[in-house]
Amino acid sequence: MAARLDGVAPLEDGDVEAVSVLAREIWHAHYPGIISVAQIEYMLAQRYDPRVIRAELALPDVWWYKLTLEQRIVAYAALQRDAGGVAMKIDKLYVHPLQQRRGCGGRLIAQAVAAARAWGCRELVLAVNRNNAPAIAAYHKHGFTVREAVVRDIGGGFVMDDYVMVKAV
Repeated sequence: MAARLDGVAPLEDGDVEAVSVLAREIWHAHYPGIISVAQIEYMLAQRYDPRVIRAELALPDVWWYKLTLEQRIVAYAALQRDAGGVAMKIDKLYVHPLQQRRGCGGRLIAQAVAAARAWGCRELVLAVNRNNAPAIAAYHKHGFTVREAVVRDIGGGFVMDDYVMVKAV
């Protein structure tokens, strides 16, 4: 019998190290060929150092969620409400490669929709690398459309070359 996914729940302080390790595993499995290993390491340090995650958990307009399989975190998302309260940004949404195409991403998107509605936001917004075809296809499947293409300098000699995608809620 296949293992069953547990529910989506808020990320807790005790989960931070596990998410940091999971992020490293996911990024090194998925992003080579899309961005350089040097950029992967740079972005992991910027976004997934346990101190960074803990600082975000303390912010009033940022929410982290986890999805577990037999009490082990296999996917996570971080949401951030924009200053005007119009949009909820999916800042991070990642699923372990062995758990992809099992509904994990959809469950986290459903959580983002619920959070956006609860906060009175009218849309979900996210940025996805223009060369990340599997993620773009998944977001299209869940009702997102491309709003624009953007290239943003993130420091360290690196840029993010993304599509901004939106979904009405």
